[in-house]
Amino acid sequence: MNIIEELKWRGAVYQQTDEEGLKELVEKESIALYCGIDPSGDSMHIGHLIPFMILRRFQKAGHTPIVLVGGATGTIGDPSGKKEERQLQSIEQIQKKRGRSA
Repeated sequence: MNIIEELKWRGAVYQQTDEEGLKELVEKESIALYCGIDPSGDSMHIGHLIPFMILRRFQKAGHTPIVLVGGATGTIGDPSGKKEERQLQSIEQIQKKRGRSA
């Protein structure tokens, strides 16, 4: 069973484009894939765990996972559920959220 079939079997695939092409690609060569997270929240939550677990499965299957933690994007905060423009946060505000002093 390749990684795509395994993830599908586990119920981790909701939809995808070109399933056969993707199966063929991951069987033929090692790929790199990434998941990006916004570091501006006060903590991580269960929603962060699922993509990390899937990245780990790809790693065990011989692929290269990359986790990106936003740098500049972290200064404007989480975009979810907001209709107005996000406000730029100071380094002090960001460090306070992370439990560090400026």
